[in-house]
Amino acid sequence: MDQAELEAANCWEAEDRVPGRPAMTEFRRLLRLHQARWREAHGHPIGSQPIVPKPGKPARPVGSRLPLDYARERGANFISAGALAAARARTAHAEPRQSFDHQRLWADLLWSEALALNLFGEVDADRFVGSRWPDAPGAVRELRFVHSPGWLDPAYLSSLRAFDAAFFLDGGGIVGVDVKYHERAKPETPKPENIPRYLEVAKRSGVFARGALERVKGRSDLAVMWLEHLLLLSMLQHESGAWAWARYVVVHPAGNTDVADLCARYGELLADESTFASVTLEQLLDAGVHPRPAAAALRERYVPSAPVKMTATRSPKISSP
Repeated sequence: MDQAELEAANCWEAEDRVPGRPAMTEFRRLLRLHQARWREAHGHPIGSQPIVPKPGKPARPVGSRLPLDYARERGANFISAGALAAARARTAHAEPRQSFDHQRLWADLLWSEALALNLFGEVDADRFVGSRWPDAPGAVRELRFVHSPGWLDPAYLSSLRAFDAAFFLDGGGIVGVDVKYHERAKPETPKPENIPRYLEVAKRSGVFARGALERVKGRSDLAVMWLEHLLLLSMLQHESGAWAWARYVVVHPAGNTDVADLCARYGELLADESTFASVTLEQLLDAGVHPRPAAAALRERYVPSAPVKMTATRSPKISSP
């Protein structure tokens, strides 16, 4: 895969380069090219940067995107009726003070929140939870996407962190899922004004090893993972007592070595790992928690090792129920 091949597919993007990590650069470029080829194979038109071009302003084609109006009308970023119905339901409802990118959800083929909807829109929720956590309290009663128990709410974390998918269980349990696909590791700094609350939640949880908080309360590439885990832990500590059992789970492709490394290093910060887990996308697709057609479609869409056949066939329109 060279520059000429990527340029021909409108997939040569400077942001895919990860300085000092050539394998990660190659993987990000591969994912982008794979999505562009998937789009072409299914007869979808090419999108752009910016996603919504403005008259008289420069714009360029991007192979891993769809035109926004087309994407919204056709639901082309979603591989099943269940995923599309979940996407339409989520974007029709606003959680108080929520913050997420609707344009990318519909039009960016690499967007992890769209992958979460595709991955869990057709999942056997009880089998997914029960097969991994036999101690989970009860059946799954509800599944929410791009969800926070309280955006900017000081009763939780006073932050805009959210779960890409959240499974609520009958017996007061929650599985909060963070899905990573094209992302790379990069340092972030937690908001200084929120640090006292973050440390309060972390210390009350009792799950962190001695000295761990000094490694994450400042600028760190583990900051986002820490804050999402803290959001889950803050639910366990909420005065309502609504949650008594919780798991924070990171899902990522096996080839995303950055996220795999982050998960390994984050696990080393924990004296008690019972509330944290990670699983590869490939392992999840092998687990038998999806109908076979859905698992096959997910592999074709998201796993580059699965060949994409280039055809002129246009996929049928998926309509929401």
